[in-house]
Amino acid sequence: MTAIGTIDRPSTHDPKKQDPTMHPTSEPFAPGTSTTHERTGATASRQNRNHAMQLIPEALARAHMHDRLREAESQRRAVRLAAARRMQRRAERASLRARRALAMAVMQ
Repeated sequence: MTAIGTIDRPSTHDPKKQDPTMHPTSEPFAPGTSTTHERTGATASRQNRNHAMQLIPEALARAHMHDRLREAESQRRAVRLAAARRMQRRAERASLRARRALAMAVMQ
């Protein structure tokens, strides 16, 4: 009994319904002798390389945006620090004015 197909993929004589992964029985099938497998491996490797090359500008843009965000955050911190120092000086001057006013009130 020659079973060409399997239970999951029975063989058919209609070429439109045949499974493309099935190998004809006239050609010997061994893992090392299939040239289509080697070609598809090379194609897949090429496609992976092309895909990675296409992602390079995206990765560069992401790194650039990361740097820009870090720089913007640093500038925001610097602005907040300058504002805090300005407010501290203003508070110190107000404190000195209040102390002088209190001293003047006590003296009279």
